[in-house]
Amino acid sequence: METDMTISMYDASVPGLKHILRSLATILGKAAEHADSRKIDPGVFLNARLFPDMFPLVKQVQIATDQAKGCAARLAGVDSPKFEDKETTFDELQARIANTIAFLDGVKANQIDGSEERDIVLQLHETRLEFKGRDYLINWVLPNVYFHVTTAYNILRHNGVDIGKKDYLGG
Repeated sequence: METDMTISMYDASVPGLKHILRSLATILGKAAEHADSRKIDPGVFLNARLFPDMFPLVKQVQIATDQAKGCAARLAGVDSPKFEDKETTFDELQARIANTIAFLDGVKANQIDGSEERDIVLQLHETRLEFKGRDYLINWVLPNVYFHVTTAYNILRHNGVDIGKKDYLGG
């Protein structure tokens, strides 16, 4: 018996992006609590990096949220909200994540479904990237979001925050 195993573009994007962003919010919440309980300046965590040529925690969160909101907007053919990348506290990062999830909540399945062949063009400095919707989601957005959330997790774990795989995978 053969079963149809197709998944919609919406189902392959928005629910998973919201899930990993909620996990990121949980991880950041634990980092803020850790800093407070240990009397550590939160800036130590917010500006921490795994290696000198890597972005700090704040930028990891900014990129993950930009990728998530940009994905939904591009696949739906709507404008993405603009965030100024000026967060300097855990609370501001939490607000950015909440605003990203709120935007994702406003994008409906019927806006994204059928976007598999939509032309997506990204201009990254001097580099122009062209995708079809499915390849953009699977080969660009999802790897980028998970990379930056994982890097944020690793920065905090490396700096002693008591987080684990359960926090990353979420409830």
